[in-house]
This record gives sequence, structure tokens and C-alpha cells, in this order.
Amino acid sequence: MKRSAGILLPISALPSEYGIGCFDGNAYQFADFLHDAGQTHWQILPLSPTGFGDSPYQSYSVFAGNPYFISLAALTARGLLTEEECKACDFGDDPQKIDYEKLSRSRIPLLCKAFERSRIGEDGDFREFCNSQPWLPDYALFMALKSHFGGRAWNEWDEDIRLREPQAMAKYRQKLAGDILFHEFLQYCFHIQWKKLKAYANALDIRIIGDIPIYTAFDSADVWAQPQLFQLNSDGSPISVAGCPPDGFAPQGQLWGNPLYDWKFHESTGFSWWIARLAHCFSLYDTVRIDHFRGFDEYYAIPFGDTTAENGSWQKGPGAALFHAAEKALGRRDVIAEDLGFVTDSVRALVQECGFPNMKVLQFGFDSRDAGSSEHLPHRYHENCTAYSGTHDNQTLAAWISEISKTEHRFLREYLCDSRTPDGELYLPLLALLLRSPARCCIIPMQDWLGLGSEARMNTPSTVGENWKWRMRSEDMSIALCSRIRRMTELYERTNEGR
Repeated sequence: MKRSAGILLPISALPSEYGIGCFDGNAYQFADFLHDAGQTHWQILPLSPTGFGDSPYQSYSVFAGNPYFISLAALTARGLLTEEECKACDFGDDPQKIDYEKLSRSRIPLLCKAFERSRIGEDGDFREFCNSQPWLPDYALFMALKSHFGGRAWNEWDEDIRLREPQAMAKYRQKLAGDILFHEFLQYCFHIQWKKLKAYANALDIRIIGDIPIYTAFDSADVWAQPQLFQLNSDGSPISVAGCPPDGFAPQGQLWGNPLYDWKFHESTGFSWWIARLAHCFSLYDTVRIDHFRGFDEYYAIPFGDTTAENGSWQKGPGAALFHAAEKALGRRDVIAEDLGFVTDSVRALVQECGFPNMKVLQFGFDSRDAGSSEHLPHRYHENCTAYSGTHDNQTLAAWISEISKTEHRFLREYLCDSRTPDGELYLPLLALLLRSPARCCIIPMQDWLGLGSEARMNTPSTVGENWKWRMRSEDMSIALCSRIRRMTELYERTNEGR
């Protein structure tokens, strides 16, 4: 397999005049930019609807698409909205930051208008789409019920519908039929627009790398509709929740709060839910990055109700059996195993048995807090890995350089054999170092190519409030940057020609 390179840029971070990146002309322009820059991959974050903290890793559904990504311009072209209606809305004042509160107040009413004008019930393609998505009836009902109950989590709904009693299900499906149809309409629009964008990118020889969170959110259609898949008490509350143990990066550990899977039940079904989930992901993406892959070997279980992750314990996961079952059902597919964090020999053995490329992160190689960081130094990379300058959870490369300790900075300079490049430009030799590594694939966040500072950080783990907001400007897709990326990609034989 040839060496390749790609850029990490979430859909939300694309420029757009309507408050958040979406499937509009800017997305197509970015696909052109990738092609002209010699890139092979466009990596994105989960496309699912965001829940708590506006995080794509805390979603109301692992199957549904985010309605915010629907292009208003495309709906306008279909006559479902007018430009005047769109421009009259307040989407926020900062073109480089997403204002989720204003987005909710403006985009949802616009999408409602488009729905009311759509006459979607008469569209045969729409009905065919709905019939082909087995997760959609529960999701659409779940979202309609959330609105009906004032946005409260499903475990705070009336008992009959919380427990999905047949009579209650029938009652609410009839009572909320219009709202249910609205959410089906949103998923249909998302599906049509995403498929069109992906086909455009693929025609340019750009492959989409999607991201699949290992866990679901508690307040999700997935948990409400199929509680037997999870470790829950009889009242629906979690027994234990997910997270990571304390380490040098987080002294109290990370408390994510997601419910944990009942792996014995999944195994008894031949992992049918997971196979359906992976099949759905491969209908959306060319390659899937599976987040927190080490959780399939052993997962960290924290007692529900704890305020830190300090009292958790490691429990055995499904291991390779899940991926053998998936390969038997779906064939061999392109997967990236995110094996970051506390990696043991058994985790390494699982990755090796599955044969998936694992991840290397350049920043980790110079981190004195992590005794195992040396495996992230580029000269130690093996061919079957995907190397990153940083991930969505890391500081930008330029900001990281300014924040590391004097000892780490000295080692970085020594490793680069570079004492002359100003700190503000040192990200470029670091990107070159990554691209010339043995790793078969290199993925670089767009912020790192732009040399941006901490203002462009996407997420700081274990914090809520300022994450997932950064957006790129249209002028950032400049000819000069495109030429620089292409030349560096050519130098290290990673261009997309001849594929």
C-alpha cells in the first residue's frame, strides 16, 4: 500500500455564513483543496447529533446524522427556504466560533419551515430511505418525546413511555406523528446531502475517515430503545460508567459518564448490534477510526455516582471475538484502532491480532509525563500505523511548542537538530518530521497546517463549555498554503496521484 497523507477537519469547523460548517459549497471547496494539496484522506469527527456539552462523543444517537450539518443553501435551492429568511437569523457574531445557543434558536425554526413546505410524505424516495433505516423509528420518536417532555432526559419521562409500554408507544406515535415525521425529514436531508458530498470527494480520490465513539450517551435513543445492551439497574440507572484512570495528564482520571456495555449479552447475539453499527458507519465512511480501542480489551468501570474516576477498576471486554464476527459478516474493512492512553501488552496483542493500523501522536513522543511516550517518537513508528501531529483532544502544535517544559523543549530541539528556527515557526519542521516517518498514513489537523495557537484548540478533555467551537475561515484555504502542503507531501512521497 502506498504512503498517504490527509487532513483532520470536522464538518462543524468548515467556514459557513450560517453559524456552523455544513454540507454547503465550502465543503466542496475544501474537498478541492485537499485534492490540489495532494491529500488522500479527509478525516472528520462523528457526524452524529451533539448532546451534552455540544460534544459529538455525547450524542442522542450513534446512527443519526447532525441536522446542523444540513446545508440551508441547498434547501433554498429547492425552494424550501428563502435567502432572506436565512440571512435574517442571528447565528452569532464570530465567524471563527460556533455559538451553539444561537444556532439552536435559529437553525431549528428554519428547518421546521423547510419541513412544512416540503410535502415530504408524498416523496417515494423519502419513504424508501425511512424503510431502509431500522434505527430511525426509535430515534425519531425519541427526539419527538424529548421535545414533548421539555428536553428532559428519557429517565425523567413518564413511567409508561420511559419503560416503552406498548400502549404508551402507540399513543405517542399517534400524538407526536408530526414531530416524528419532522425528525425523519431531517435525517433524509442529511443522508442525501452527505452522500452527495462524499461522492464528490471520492471522485477526487479523497477518502473519508470517519470516527466512531466506542460508547453511547446515556440520554440517547440507543439506551432508551435497547437497555438490554447496557449495564443498567432495573430502574434504568447505570451500574457503572465509562472513563479513564488517573495519570500524568488527569490526576483524578477522566469521568466520561457513558453507560457500559453488557458484553455477555452482545456475545449471546453474535454481536449483532455492533455489526449493524459498523455496517452503518461503513455506509457513511471509507475508513473508520474506532475511538478508545483499548476498551475492547479491557474497559475502565467507575461506580455510578462517583464524582471522579479514582475508584474505578478494569474489566474484561469482548476482545477479538467482536472483530472476527464483524469481518465474517461485513468482510475486511479499513479501520484505524485508536489505542492511545494506558496501553498494556494485551491491548497491543489485540491490535496485532486484528491487524488494524494503530495510532501514533507526535506530541506524545516528547511528553516527559508518559513513561511509554518513546513509542510515539517518529523514528520508532512502524509502517502499519497512522501518525498524527495531534488529535482533536490535543493542544494545537504551535501552542504545544510554547507550553512544553524547558527540558522537553531542549529535547525537541536536539531531536530535530534545529537550534535556529524561531519557536513560532517550529511547527513546520515538526510536520516535516512526521511526514517523512515510516508511518504509512499521516493525518495533520488543519489548525497545525495553519500554525494556529490555543484559540483553535478543538477540545480539552474533562472540561465543558469552550469545546467544539473553532471554525476555519474561507481565506485559510489559500493557494499559498495549498502549494506548501502539496510540496511537503510530494517530498515525502505521500501524494494522491496514481491511486
